[in-house]
Amino acid sequence: MENRLKTLREAKGWSQGELARRLGVSRQTINAVETDKYDPSLPLALRMARLFGVPVPELFIDHWNPVEE
Repeated sequence: MENRLKTLREAKGWSQGELARRLGVSRQTINAVETDKYDPSLPLALRMARLFGVPVPELFIDHWNPVEE
């Protein structure tokens, strides 16, 4: 699932390490989320949303389309 984490982080002028510190996770976790190698847990997604002042859905870009029956 694509996300806007890198864009939001860079707009604040934060490094991956700084964002990781603010969220209480490793820099590797931030890198994995930004490169779509890891989907964050709901608690982490909520912390991200609060930190950036956006709703959780605005953090993520979902390309899933339901199949109509």
